[in-house]
Amino acid sequence: MMAQREDAAKQSAASKANRLGYMALVAGWLVPGAGHLMLKRWGRGLLVLASISCMFVLGMMMGARLYAPNTADLLDMLGFLGDLGAGLLYLVGHSLGLGQAPVQVVTADYGAKFVVVAGLLNLISAVDAHSIAVGRKP
Repeated sequence: MMAQREDAAKQSAASKANRLGYMALVAGWLVPGAGHLMLKRWGRGLLVLASISCMFVLGMMMGARLYAPNTADLLDMLGFLGDLGAGLLYLVGHSLGLGQAPVQVVTADYGAKFVVVAGLLNLISAVDAHSIAVGRKP
């Protein structure tokens, strides 16, 4: 009887950790650093928020082109996945029509790389928040 209660308590704790882990993953993808902030990792969360947001904004200021979903070119598809990794930054920017104009400045290619790297770093950060939430990482 005692063993069953302990097993039930362990399963409940594991289930709660999994839910929190997936919530941290989704929140961390949508808003950079939000997963860490949910876990009360204030320093890391604010650092991730500031660095990824700054990379995205700097990329857009350089005249970056935001990739759109298409199946015409493999590199465009990969660029889109990288951009989409920035979460709401990309979704809001794309819905506002940012990065849709023809490239007219030399720095636009660098800006596009900034935006893609910001998205990829955001994905890594969201996975890190998930790992912390489920207990795989201290």
